[in-house]
Order: sequence, then structure tokens, then C-alpha cells
Amino acid sequence: MPADVSRRKLLASAGILGAAGVSAEVLAADQAAVAAPATEPAYGGATVRSGDARYQDLVRSWNGRFAGSPEYVRMVGTTAQVEQAVAEAVRAGKRIAVRSGGHCIENFVANSSVQVQIDMAQMNAIYYDPARTAFAIEPGATLREVYKTLFTGWGVTLPGGTCPAVGVGGHFAGGGYGALARRAGIVPDHLYAVEVVTVDRSGSPRTVVATREPGDPNRELWWAHTGGGGGNFGVVTKYWMRSTGATGTNPSKLLPTPPARARLIDFAWPWSGLDVATFSQLVRGYLTWHAENSAPDAAATRLSANLTCAHVSSSPVVGIQVLVNPDEADSEALLAGFRAAVVDPVRAALTVRERTLPWLQATNYTGYPDTGAVVGRRNKSKGSYLRASYTDAQLATTHRYLTAPGLTAPLAGVLFASYGGRANAVAPDATATPQRDSVLKVLHTVHWDAATDDDRNLSWLREFYRDVHADTGGVPALGGVTDGSYINYADVDLADPAWNTSGIPWTELYYKGSYRRLQQVKARWDPRNVFRHALSIALPS
Repeated sequence: MPADVSRRKLLASAGILGAAGVSAEVLAADQAAVAAPATEPAYGGATVRSGDARYQDLVRSWNGRFAGSPEYVRMVGTTAQVEQAVAEAVRAGKRIAVRSGGHCIENFVANSSVQVQIDMAQMNAIYYDPARTAFAIEPGATLREVYKTLFTGWGVTLPGGTCPAVGVGGHFAGGGYGALARRAGIVPDHLYAVEVVTVDRSGSPRTVVATREPGDPNRELWWAHTGGGGGNFGVVTKYWMRSTGATGTNPSKLLPTPPARARLIDFAWPWSGLDVATFSQLVRGYLTWHAENSAPDAAATRLSANLTCAHVSSSPVVGIQVLVNPDEADSEALLAGFRAAVVDPVRAALTVRERTLPWLQATNYTGYPDTGAVVGRRNKSKGSYLRASYTDAQLATTHRYLTAPGLTAPLAGVLFASYGGRANAVAPDATATPQRDSVLKVLHTVHWDAATDDDRNLSWLREFYRDVHADTGGVPALGGVTDGSYINYADVDLADPAWNTSGIPWTELYYKGSYRRLQQVKARWDPRNVFRHALSIALPS
């Protein structure tokens, strides 16, 4: 690891040492004094071209379907280096794409039309910035690094995703969420400011800081990064995080405090005992519980539960993983209520396993692993927001596709992820994430290895999703059982009339009534449409 990066991380966590017996005020001052990164020679500036041993690692996506072929990859370590990289590419008329963690589901970065790839991986500092009384996080940091640094340094966290290797660059801007969303909202609800390298009408790069302060003339650029998606307005070089309503200068009070421990209970039902009626009862009970227990201030929002329905060829069981804080006095009652409503009515064989982990360990346990099951495999995914339980027809369709013969993908199925609660305590127009009355997020996904299996797996997933939403034109329509989709689950099929026959534009499925406002931000900050991809915000006509 380069010396400047390792030192930044050391400084970022230095405030926790010797804290016992020290007042919060003294500790806060100590942390503020050491938290900002030192001025040292920066990593970056390297240009990697085809033939370089590093090239293939840098142009391949997490999704094995896609690999880019840019003329070069520019490795950057500072905002000044980003400005220089952007200026050179724009001056030469080269198409730009920006990569942080490389986890984009579609080929927005790993695309043959991209000529210059700007790699943010080494801009990964995480520290407390006393000048803004907020935590500064660079876009190359992974969720694992964010959780570890914030928690070990200050005992705080962000309600982000459960895939540890995801880079925050796109995750934050797209409206990231995770297991704590029900009790703490989503990541944009904690975004105070963003630093962005933009390109003006003359083609000159300009670094802009935009905050949520009402009087900030750049505030709309901040707003666009609270769910407007990556690759649209410029290159994010820094996020500052401080919860809305947080006051004072004590860093330990400026972001959510996670539970000290996580109690994880896994319920598993063998497919052999789940006919269509029993399966439908299980899923309906789970969906209905969320519909009835997801008001912003409901006690049950302190329970999170994900339902994983893998295809029979991928897993022998259907499973629910429940997460509660065992140190809360009512956690046992919350769990009992969930079990009585969802688990106990299902008359099928059941296996129960549980463990209690320190919170930081739990963040590496509950999501996709960094290697093995998904990394480098070919993938297609499709998302939706869910506001109420599926209909009987949708449940039967889901069972039919998950038990259909002929599919042999190592990982395929549908994931229902807990949502609602404090995620719904924010007005739809307060951020660029307008879906603020949904109770679940849904991910239809399939992973496979060989390109020769592309047609079979893509067809299975596309037809599965289309048929679940058959009554609404093959897509999750707005305002009914569903409420559109989530841009971080990017799906180009929503813009394809062959798969979206609803008459609802993809722009509304992702952004609802916020799209025109996003277009105005685009017009001001990227008037040359430098930053674009298949689902990017378009300039207003």
C-alpha cells in the first residue's frame, strides 16, 4: 500500500486510542486535530495501456459479461490528477468513463465505446474533516473500508450495502441502502456535501463543492448526487457525510451508531416441501409483514429480514435471514412477532440456525462474498421497489420460474430485501431518490460461467421478470404493488420496448417526477454531455 494511503488510514482511526476516561469534548478535539490527511506525495498519475500487465485487471468488470477496451486507463490519486485526466480526454475528444469499485451491473464503464477510463480505486481516504464537521470519504473506498474505519475510529456507520467490496463512488450517488436502512434511512439521507470535477461549456474542467445548505448556489448538484446515479454529472472526488439534523463537533454524534452486536437467525425450508401453495403462503406472509410493519417510527423497523428464493438448481432451500440487535430489550418480542406472522404458519420442514456476531464482523457475513460465488461470473440483474404483497398470480409465477427445469446456473433467483422504516421518513423530492413509501427492494438475478450459456440465462431472467409484471407491461409500474426500479440495479431492458411495453419511460421508472429536475442539473454542470452511458441523464431537449 502506498505510504500516503496507509498514513491517511492510520490518522483516520487515531482518535480512538486511549479514549477511556477522556471526556467527549476532549476526545472530539483530539480526533479533529489528527483526522485530516497529511500533505504528502500522492499516488496516481499512471497511464496504463493495452500490453501492460495491469491492463486486463483494470478493464474487467465485476460482471464477467463485460470487459472494456479503452485506449488507456488513467490511475488517479488526487482531485488535481482527476482534473488533468478529464482535461486531456476532453481536449482530445475521447469518451470518458469513471470506475471506483467496478461493480456496475451493466456495461456503463466496461464498454467498447469508452476510450479513456479514469480509475478512482486509490482515492480511498476516509477521515473526519473538522472544517466541515463531517466525515470525508473518497470514491475509491470500499464499503468494507468505510464500515471498519468509521466504526473503529468513532463508533459510527452508514446504512450502506452488504457487499463488502463495492466502491462507494457509484453506490452513494445511486441511493445506496443496506441492512440498517429501516432504522437509519439510506446513504443519501446522510450526505452533507460532494466534491465533483465537472466540465463547462468550453470544455474546461472545474472542481465544485456542493452542499445541502439551503443557501448554497451549488445545492442542486448536491441534490443530484442523492440518488441520481453515477456517470451523469462529473467525477466525484469526495463525499462528506453528516446526518441531517446532527449538530455539534463531536464526530461520534454525527452519523448513526450501529448495534454493538448482530443476532442473525436463518430460517430455511427445503424446496422438496414447498409446492406452489406453501411457497406462496411463505412469500405472501413475508411481504405482508413488511407492508404492515414499515412505518417510519414503527418498533419493527429495528428488525431487518431478507428473503432469498434461489432456483432449485442453485440451492436446495428457500431462506430468510433475520437481523436484530440482541441488546435491545424488545428484540426477542420483535423476533417472536415476525416468526408468528411469517414462519410458523408455513407447514413445511424447517431448519433454524442462528449466531450472534460483533457488528463489524456481521457486515462481512451477511452479503455477497468477495470471491467465489459471484465475482467474475457473467450476470444479469433486474430490480424493483415493492409497496405491497404480490398478487396470487405473481406468487405462482415466481414459483413456476424458480422450479422450472432446464436451468443449471450456479446462482439464480430473486432476493427480497427489507426496506421502508426511516427510509420512508424523507419527502420524495428532498433527495433524488423519490421512492419513499416502498417497503422492500427486489432483485431478480442470475449468474453463470460460460458465454455459450448467455442466451438461455438471459432469456430465463428476462421472461421471469416480464411475467411477474405481466399486468403492468413487463415492468414494475408506479404507484401500485410496485413503484419502479433502483438505478444501482441498472437494467438497460427498461429502455427497450421489446421488454418494456408499459408506455412508462425508463426515466420515470427510476426517477419518477424527479427526472426533469435532474435534467436541469445536467444542463448546468455537464452541458457538453461528457459523462454519459446507456441510462444516463439526458440533456433537456
